[in-house]
Amino acid sequence: MGPALRFTPLAVSDAEVLFRDKLAATFGAMDWQPVADGSIHRFHVPGDKAGTHNGWYVLSADGIVSGCFGSWKAGSSYTWSSRKPANPLESQLIAQRIAQAKRQRDAEQYQRQQSTAEYANQLWRDARRADPNHPYLIAKGCSPYNLRQRGDVLLVPLYHDGKLVNLQRIGANGQKRFLSGGRVKGCYSPLGLITAGQPMYLCEGWATGATLHAETGHPVACAMNCGNLLEVGRHLQRRHPDAVMIFAADDDRQTEGNPGRTAATSAAAALGCDLILPPWPADAPLHLTDFNDLREWVKAGK
Repeated sequence: MGPALRFTPLAVSDAEVLFRDKLAATFGAMDWQPVADGSIHRFHVPGDKAGTHNGWYVLSADGIVSGCFGSWKAGSSYTWSSRKPANPLESQLIAQRIAQAKRQRDAEQYQRQQSTAEYANQLWRDARRADPNHPYLIAKGCSPYNLRQRGDVLLVPLYHDGKLVNLQRIGANGQKRFLSGGRVKGCYSPLGLITAGQPMYLCEGWATGATLHAETGHPVACAMNCGNLLEVGRHLQRRHPDAVMIFAADDDRQTEGNPGRTAATSAAAALGCDLILPPWPADAPLHLTDFNDLREWVKAGK
């Protein structure tokens, strides 16, 4: 690249400030300065749990200052350059950098997920069977099934391709957290054994899944959130093509866009599967959203 296309050190510094401004506009105020060294860096995303570093960026300054950034937690990815390419060579350079940055991001994410999977397996091995009298299980009216417990925290196993890769931790107060850096997309927590020709339910949360399993006797895959339903459904449909897959939707009636119902409806349509929703009686309170809510409300005598 000719000298005319190179930035001076001052211009690189200015571009780093502009890049930080772009990061701040996307994630929130940043109190640190990016470095244009072509390497991947991790950072704390404002609003994430203290001590986590779910953000990533790669910034390069050879020829034209450009880079990529995003959040592993949100699954987001963005590109940026200090100015528009002046010629096809600069366009090609930026494209090469973006491809390289994404390779670095994927490699870093894989290492994070592998480390978390190892930690999850260690916690799982050392944990005891879940106490049926755990406050969360009592509140939800659920048996422990395959859950384990560490201290007063329930451990919900998440599997991918038959391997334990992450845990959802549920405290006595019902607060839920995944292990930081662990894989969630395409992962699920199973209840029961999938059998050819028999129904298999897909739902969001574990308590909903435990309710469906208890009431029907059929296996359930808990995708943990509505955005994961389609990915889990695709995975299970490939592995168990003869099972009768049914999406059991959350009905977020008081949330704009009803994300639970919308995502489950879309996933069921994409995969050609049936869909069920909680059969609300006319006097059911609107804050009830899932099959567990409905069962517990009915048990309590409405």
